[in-house]
Amino acid sequence: MSETRLSDLEVKCAHLEKMVSDLSEVMWRQQKELDTLKDAYRSVKERLGNDPGIVDASVNERPPHY
Repeated sequence: MSETRLSDLEVKCAHLEKMVSDLSEVMWRQQKELDTLKDAYRSVKERLGNDPGIVDASVNERPPHY
C-alpha cells in the first residue's frame, strides 16, 4: 500500500471519528431534552388528571339556578 493511500485512509478515519463524536454529543443533548420533556409531560398529565376544571372551566361553574 502506498504512503499516499495510507495517509488518505488515516485522514478519512480521523474525519469519521470526529463525526461519530459529534453525533454522539448531539444524541446525548437530544436525550437530555427528551427526558426533560417527558418529565414536563408527566407533570402536566398529573395536574390535568387531578383537576378536570383546568381544561373545562364549566366543571367548576355553578348552574344558573343557584
